[in-house]
Amino acid sequence: MSDGDHYPAPALIPAPRNTDIRSATPGHRTLDAATTLDAGPGTEATARWLRAELGAATGLPLDPAPAGPAADAVPDGVPRTVRLRINPELERTAGPEAYRLTTDGSVDEDAAVLIEGGAAPGVFWGAQTLRQLLGPDAYRRAPLGAPDRTWDVPDVTIEDAPRFRWRGMMLDVSRHFMPKQDVLRYLDLLAAHKLNVFHFHLTDDQGWRVEIKRYPRLTEVGAWRARTKWGHRASELWNDTPHGGFYTQDDIREIVAYADARHISVVPEIDIPGHSQAAICAYPELGNTDVVDTEQLTVWDTWGINPNVLAPTETVLRFYEGVLEEVLDLFPSTFVHMGGDECPKDQWKQSPTAQARIKELGVGDEEGLQSWFVRHFDTWLAERGRRLIGWDEILEGGLAPGAAVSSWRGYAGGIAAAEAGHDVVMCPEQQVYLDHRQAPGEDEPMPIGYVRRLEDVYRFEPVPPSLTPEAARHVIGTQANVWTECMENRSRVDYQVFPRLAAFAEVAWSDLPAPDERDVEGFLRRMGTHYARLDALGVAYRPPTGPLPWQQRPGVLGRPIEGAPPNV
Repeated sequence: MSDGDHYPAPALIPAPRNTDIRSATPGHRTLDAATTLDAGPGTEATARWLRAELGAATGLPLDPAPAGPAADAVPDGVPRTVRLRINPELERTAGPEAYRLTTDGSVDEDAAVLIEGGAAPGVFWGAQTLRQLLGPDAYRRAPLGAPDRTWDVPDVTIEDAPRFRWRGMMLDVSRHFMPKQDVLRYLDLLAAHKLNVFHFHLTDDQGWRVEIKRYPRLTEVGAWRARTKWGHRASELWNDTPHGGFYTQDDIREIVAYADARHISVVPEIDIPGHSQAAICAYPELGNTDVVDTEQLTVWDTWGINPNVLAPTETVLRFYEGVLEEVLDLFPSTFVHMGGDECPKDQWKQSPTAQARIKELGVGDEEGLQSWFVRHFDTWLAERGRRLIGWDEILEGGLAPGAAVSSWRGYAGGIAAAEAGHDVVMCPEQQVYLDHRQAPGEDEPMPIGYVRRLEDVYRFEPVPPSLTPEAARHVIGTQANVWTECMENRSRVDYQVFPRLAAFAEVAWSDLPAPDERDVEGFLRRMGTHYARLDALGVAYRPPTGPLPWQQRPGVLGRPIEGAPPNV
């Protein structure tokens, strides 16, 4: 990074690959009411986003630039156009998400701002950087100050591209439902941090959250529970208010379209064969009816690993194929997450039906039965042009061909999968589970897990050094996971996610040195500006000095784990 002799580089998060400030006392370009927006072919969606977001915050109309010879005219000698272009050379050398942002006239002296992208996503990420350059007020919903306020952009050239193609956050909306408008807000927050995958955890024991028209009881019954455990599962406290909710298919289409406009892929998760009590409650024939009376099951109201799992029958396969037919119609993502984690085998061991199925299939044991479940849907999805991804338990009993792995129990599952030639998303709970507490002490609300400070997340490295270069290429990205057992509303999610998601975003995007060599102090200095951006966005993050009084949950039991997390 070059930042001139004296002038500091802009406080951008995630940090770009190269920032070139050509003078120790650089000037700036000014955007005002006369500023126009010149959107080249393929950049129209980013132009709409700029007018909607920057237009609201600045009050600038950002009218279309005139066409023809007048497009390059600079009447008073002061360039005022924001120009958006796709540059195929950038895509060839750095990929479709690469961008170059120039405000010093070195590439286009007639433009106040030139944003070039390898493809449409790169142009959009460049626009996100422009928003950061304009200052925290550019993140508000309405303009501050005088109607004729101008906005300065420093003279700079930024060349940037992401390290990973999968830069994700998983949000669990099963344990605590998040209304559609709040999901859309989180997509905006992901986009602001150049994250491009939204892993949508839609089904679990505690609630089924997506409408499936051929199976209406999944949401009529499975989306609602009578009460909710308050705190960790060992807590004696309950919230006796019924809880639930779901997204209609039109809601899902809206969420997917909103994400797509921000170059975010929405990856749905439909959990099998464990974490399925909500579905079994709605359709009792899905469970192991020869072991338990599934008619008596309710949507689960507490947390942990549930013994009630799907039965290994043709009825269950056909049911979930029907579910997935509708899911594929709603979600265009190449990947579909099928869970596969934390599936107790006790009911299968006791079930004559399951034991007969093991013998019939020749899979050996209950681990083989789970592998058969996963392999069936891996094949089913592949036949429809999609790819299965699952938690690292899908390695047990044999990894399904073509399946990708979300390595959550540590690095080990991801290492094994990558060395076997399978794609991996690294998301070890010891490092990037954002439900884990952010500091020691009794003030942390419902403290769960290991202490993972902002600087700890910044030092996370997704690619284990033990991997060979060939295996390392199978680490397609990384993801922060947000499990909401102890996050009952949007504010609690904000508190757990931020500011740590900003550190994670830089790990996922930027080409950082080894963990021990990272400039933590420099990152924390840049966070000083970024907190002001989060304030403007209304994010209820954890302050550096600790939780505010209203963010605490005194007397509500958590499960803190002391010491440093193991590197497994």
